[in-house]
Amino acid sequence: MYRRYALYVTPEGPLATHGAAWLGWDIAAGRAVPQPQVGGLDMAEITRRPRKYGLHATIKPPMVLAVGTTSEELEQAAGALARSATAVTLDGLEITRMGSFLALTPRGDTAPLRALAARVVEELDPFRAPASAQELARRRTQTLTPSQQQNLIRWGTPHIMQNFRFHITLTGPLKEIEATTSLVEAYFKPVLPMPFSITHLTLAGADANGMFHAITRLPLGI
Repeated sequence: MYRRYALYVTPEGPLATHGAAWLGWDIAAGRAVPQPQVGGLDMAEITRRPRKYGLHATIKPPMVLAVGTTSEELEQAAGALARSATAVTLDGLEITRMGSFLALTPRGDTAPLRALAARVVEELDPFRAPASAQELARRRTQTLTPSQQQNLIRWGTPHIMQNFRFHITLTGPLKEIEATTSLVEAYFKPVLPMPFSITHLTLAGADANGMFHAITRLPLGI
């Protein structure tokens, strides 16, 4: 049914509702939603890149299933992993500039979260089809550090393991990032959780149009 699968953290409650409207895509419902008017921002354009993924933070990057594996087997393995893990509580979330785009990033100690992400990447790797030569070539056109290059070769993606940085992408590249930042902060400030508890992982799938849908939420430690 889906072309690619990923393991995400997807917020709940007011942040999820606010974020779905911001991006114009509700990953939980699997449908487009109207975007708000925020200042003079071109909402459709600045959220065009992250829209298809929904409001999420990546734990296991999107992958094509390996030959001989099924989505049902992936769901079972991911569920078992989640049950054997523990929930993670962060001090909160804040708006952060990451290069030319804006994201929500965590406050506080992220070591337990980094350990969880590394475990998910490694233990579910048998379900990942090897990256194609075209995909590897495309990734190599980016500016990568030696450790990111090693991750690309070993795991098919560079920004994991020691290079993992938990973030919830809110925009694509911005030309007027400072002015936009103040508007984004005003929009999200009322719903930013303090603290921010991660109690579930979400198995998500990309449809034929590349839009991600939440398939199931996997409780951590239950």
